[in-house]
Amino acid sequence: MAETATPPERRGPRDEDTRLRNALRALRHRNFQLFFSGQLVSLVGTWMQNIAQDWLVYRLTGSSLLLGVVGFASQIPIFLLAPVAGIVADRWNRHRIIIATQTTSMLLALTLAGLTLGGVIRVWEIMVLSSLLGVVNAFDIPARQSFLIEMVGRDDLLNAIALNSSMFNSARIIGPAIAGILVASVGEGWCFFANGVSYIAVIAGLLSMRLTRQATLQKHGSALENMVEGFRFARHTAPVRALLLLVGFVSLAAMPYTVLMPIFAGRVLHGGARELGMLMGATGVGALFGALTLASKRGVTGLGRWVWVAATTFGASLVLFSLSRHLWLSVALLVPAGFGMMLQMGSVNTLLQVMVPDRLRGRVMSLYSMMFIGMGPIGALLGGLAAAKFGAPWTVAIGGSTCITAGAIFARLLPAMRGEARELILAQGVGSGDPPGPLPIPRP
Repeated sequence: MAETATPPERRGPRDEDTRLRNALRALRHRNFQLFFSGQLVSLVGTWMQNIAQDWLVYRLTGSSLLLGVVGFASQIPIFLLAPVAGIVADRWNRHRIIIATQTTSMLLALTLAGLTLGGVIRVWEIMVLSSLLGVVNAFDIPARQSFLIEMVGRDDLLNAIALNSSMFNSARIIGPAIAGILVASVGEGWCFFANGVSYIAVIAGLLSMRLTRQATLQKHGSALENMVEGFRFARHTAPVRALLLLVGFVSLAAMPYTVLMPIFAGRVLHGGARELGMLMGATGVGALFGALTLASKRGVTGLGRWVWVAATTFGASLVLFSLSRHLWLSVALLVPAGFGMMLQMGSVNTLLQVMVPDRLRGRVMSLYSMMFIGMGPIGALLGGLAAAKFGAPWTVAIGGSTCITAGAIFARLLPAMRGEARELILAQGVGSGDPPGPLPIPRP
């Protein structure tokens, strides 16, 4: 007999509890609890530093071009080093890699804090430290993404990805709000110091883990052969190739709006650090809703459609935001922008993880970080140049329009890729967290 859904008016507290437990099911794993709590504290500090650093550069220079240059310096190492980092994540113990990268990030944050609090900070020093942090992140991101399956196993992997995104965007709300207050009251240096201290939480959590499972690591072939194998898989696997290209185009054209946010807060909306924190926090609110929406989803059915709908929503919201000259309207428009951005990136991350074999996971996730984060610096540099010539609003409007176009192209290609995506997911045997039965597959 077919199972019937409970009408909304007849749902009780037990149904709500069941949905909540389903949305949080990855947290039943002790290692993921430690990771989740430690990363939440650390990411709040990271977002505080991001906002404070952008405002410090803007305060020292008043230049939209230099904002783009600093953004370029902080993220271009991810683009350049991602293929090497993917090999490292597939060949070495990911747990130890993350401990090393988090410790190094802490030292860099404390160095930036010392220079700023000492009153001797210069823009070139910010660029150097940002570049070094980019090198660290190039190795941290693929290792951290690939490490999720070792903490929760296959059955809860999809939920862990969504909760990881929820954690990131919760920090995105809290961090900018705190940074706006601290920058206005005590200056940028204390934000950098708080970020350095926050790394203690995640390092302590990582050291407290008791790992009972380890994913299969690549033991055969040279580093060059492994790198070529990862690129070949992505190039010749149509769904993987299309997802990576979409993320790359969106990151190149639309994501640089965050680098230009100090311009909107200062020149367009006539505010300061507080308004900057509000704008970034609004993006985080929308992104958190997107992550929670993904966390509550059981299975991967329909994620292909979610990808292009979210991409076009993100782009349309940015176009409307670029036209606004009122603070609260701008804040409101950034909520759906954050929602669309998070839902698109989270859905792509999920689909890639369920389609990729374990032995290639680090390399493919390094390509994802290359497209998602690594294309950002190129976009930030181009965005800074465009904003200096045409203005920040026009630059963001063009980026949003490009995002809409990329989403429409992906929607057109999606039906032809459905069969191959189904075969890849079934081949990996990744559970969806659904009750026993056929594994859901992505459909447009």
